[in-house]
Amino acid sequence: MHDESQILGYQPGSGFIYQLNATTKLVFMLLVSAACMITYDTRFLVAIGILSIYLFKEANIKWRQISFIVKFIVAFMILNLLFVYLFQPTYGENIYHSKSILIHAGYFTLTIQEVFYLFNLFLKYVCSIPVVLLFLLTTNPSQFAASLNRIGISYKISYAVALALRYIPDIQNSYWSISAAQQARGVELSKKAKLSKRIKGTLNIVIPLIFTSLDRIDTISTAMQLRRFGSKKKRTWYVAESFKKDDFWVMGLAVVLVLLVVLLWQLDHGRFYNPFV
Repeated sequence: MHDESQILGYQPGSGFIYQLNATTKLVFMLLVSAACMITYDTRFLVAIGILSIYLFKEANIKWRQISFIVKFIVAFMILNLLFVYLFQPTYGENIYHSKSILIHAGYFTLTIQEVFYLFNLFLKYVCSIPVVLLFLLTTNPSQFAASLNRIGISYKISYAVALALRYIPDIQNSYWSISAAQQARGVELSKKAKLSKRIKGTLNIVIPLIFTSLDRIDTISTAMQLRRFGSKKKRTWYVAESFKKDDFWVMGLAVVLVLLVVLLWQLDHGRFYNPFV
């Protein structure tokens, strides 16, 4: 079996973040992520980025838990920044209304303004990704479902979301189990194998994984029907938690950060902080 510490999903822990109500963490994630997506104020993004990394460290998340998803996000981020530059290398100078050339290259001339704009895009990833991962890794799916229902979302949708979150680690465990079985039969999936063989080997894992997942979905849906899930308009939650003082402080901080973005919008006369004026 694959090491459970390498599975991306909720694992019980101790500390301030784990003790917060799931609704609090949901509200904080949504408000802070929205604030970071809206603004391009570098000062705000740097501050939130530092806060996000600090919270991530406080939660004591192991690197092997998130290494795969972080590498995937970093690869996507690099491609995104590259394509933004390739398709419109003058976007930065249009935003900041100035032009300071770093590298002369015709259409692809690189300016300080473009680098600054790309740096802000990079900061958005640094701000948002740790907060989202922190929420997923420190929140019990059942508590998350209860929190969704508490803010007015149908308990059917809430329970479906909780099942999806619970299913992520199950899919990963199934993948590693099938992979180990395939390698025991002589299928080479390591980095030593050719790319074509690794793709073929991965397909040999994905196909049985799909059928296993469909079978599991059928089992769960049958069990829920036998228990008459959805027959009533409301339901109670065994893991529902009441709000504590820390929850109000954290939600208050999220609201303050959103208001700060509104204030910065007024001071910057828009979404962009311009240090070139």
